Amino acid sequence: MEAAVKTFFSSPRFAVVGASQDASKFGYRVFAWYHGHSLPVTPINPRTPQISLPSHTYPTVASSSALPSPAETSISIITPPAATLKVLQEAKEAGVPAVWLQPGSFNDEGLAYAKREFKAGIGGDGGRGGEGWCVLVDGEEAMRAAGREWKGQKL
Repeated sequence: MEAAVKTFFSSPRFAVVGASQDASKFGYRVFAWYHGHSLPVTPINPRTPQISLPSHTYPTVASSSALPSPAETSISIITPPAATLKVLQEAKEAGVPAVWLQPGSFNDEGLAYAKREFKAGIGGDGGRGGEGWCVLVDGEEAMRAAGREWKGQKL
């Protein structure tokens, strides 16, 4: 999985499918994590026009195909398992190179598709947390493994 996380964090851009305005949801927390690490991030959510953090408001896009440069964007996915396979198929069609499936966002079919169809498909067993690979738990170590530097910024 180390090769997969290196590939994921080698992308110049990132997006979060399932980004949320609700600070109690993981879609908000994961999106805020990218912002807090000064990574260029785009929220993907077809139901809301923007996601506001305390220090910045980001316009959303409706899908992976609406990203400015999908082939240069790794995406984190925080959607219900029933929706994830469609999200993965759209990302594959758009040319997204790498995906990170957050715990609880996938079933066996979705995880197998992600690992088979992308240069890097991260998810499932592993990582440092008890629920598998999670960018909130494993992201900083993964960035170090990829040689990616970051600086923290406030939300």
